[in-house]
Amino acid sequence: MDALTTNSTPQRVHLHYLDGLRGIAALYVVAVHIEPATEQQLPTFWLFFEQTLRYGAFSVVIFIVLSGYVLMLPVVRSKSGFVSGGLLGYMKRRARRILPPYYATLFGCLLLAAITFLLEKFTSFQWDELAGKGPFFPYFSFIDVLSHLLLVHNLSGSTYLTINPPMWSVATEWQLYFLFPLVLLPIWRRFGLLSVVIAAFILGILPFYILHDFSMASSSWFVGLFALGMAAAEIGFSQKPKLIALRNSLPWKILAIILTIVAFITEWKRLGLPIWIGQSFLGIAAACLFIYCSKFASNGKKLPGVLAVFEHPWAIALGTFSYSLYLTHGPVLVLVRYFLFSLNMTPFMFAATSYLMGTAVSLLVAYWFYLIFERPFMSNFSKKRKLENA
Repeated sequence: MDALTTNSTPQRVHLHYLDGLRGIAALYVVAVHIEPATEQQLPTFWLFFEQTLRYGAFSVVIFIVLSGYVLMLPVVRSKSGFVSGGLLGYMKRRARRILPPYYATLFGCLLLAAITFLLEKFTSFQWDELAGKGPFFPYFSFIDVLSHLLLVHNLSGSTYLTINPPMWSVATEWQLYFLFPLVLLPIWRRFGLLSVVIAAFILGILPFYILHDFSMASSSWFVGLFALGMAAAEIGFSQKPKLIALRNSLPWKILAIILTIVAFITEWKRLGLPIWIGQSFLGIAAACLFIYCSKFASNGKKLPGVLAVFEHPWAIALGTFSYSLYLTHGPVLVLVRYFLFSLNMTPFMFAATSYLMGTAVSLLVAYWFYLIFERPFMSNFSKKRKLENA
């Protein structure tokens, strides 16, 4: 989830659209996790709005494809085909980028749960499950805590949605960080681009049919989506003649649109298709989109039409602290809901205020969290601070 700068040509190419896309996707996840309902019936027109918020998993798909894309770019532009700094250096960079905000959020959730426990024990307060409905729940086991500390909570159906449910995908991405240099890159170096994508999908989809519960908790098919990001990076920036020809010949924008439509159709629950099918189509669409957008960035051009929103300064700024927003919005939304629940609003006012206040407070908390727990550990910030202190 890093902001990306890469050298595929002698000049420096800034792929700002990735920040904007990541920021918008994170904001959509926040909207998905807002719980506007009470025991009373919402007005009918809210039903249509709620239907547009059924695709939170698609945002996670974009994050995973983007992660494969970002990590593969330095490998594509290197002559060795290996991660820079060796395996140890690579994992240190990944750990520094991902773990401090993750553990800060986890301990914040544990502290919030401890406060709830003390209030219930020494006061008349009792946690109201309806008022506190949302992506945080203060009751969990020691196994839940231990699995989150080890970032393996996504490997079990009993732990992956406990404490702070959105954090399951952080564990999945953390595990993909190991697969990338140890499994996927060796296959890519030995057999090529198509082989690594096929191998990744086989590796990810087989558990769905053999170890279904494990696969559903871990979203094992994300291995294939990650490989799609790798493929998009090589197609978009490789200097190999065949890939240059592929980059310049296919209608990537058209493919992205068509595959996105197919993804939404195949995601339709009435069709009863396996979950990995719709998400895989969206992953391919995202890969096509990255290739298309990167051609504009490489030529120093702005994105056309509606895609320009990804390069809007507000979207880029949002993308800067999107990881913090993703981590922290769960408990923030629950606390906001708890507060609003006590005000005895009408269903309409409760729903409207939940979205407005929930989004605003989530953004505010996430930004301050970013300044304290995320930005100091980002490589660009660390390098700048070292230069200033030199």
